[in-house]
Amino acid sequence: MADRINMPAGFGGLVRYNEEYKSKFMLKPTHIIAFVIATIILVTALKIFWPLG
Repeated sequence: MADRINMPAGFGGLVRYNEEYKSKFMLKPTHIIAFVIATIILVTALKIFWPLG
């Protein structure tokens, strides 16, 4: 039988990114929910008042 070569485990497939990343856009979850609701209302209003077919 061939001898086994033991290699170090390393990171186990995990990648660690910089945890102190600062984004230019700081959005709260409530802003995202409000944007989604406003988009739904806008699309619904367009379908009601300006139907295309």
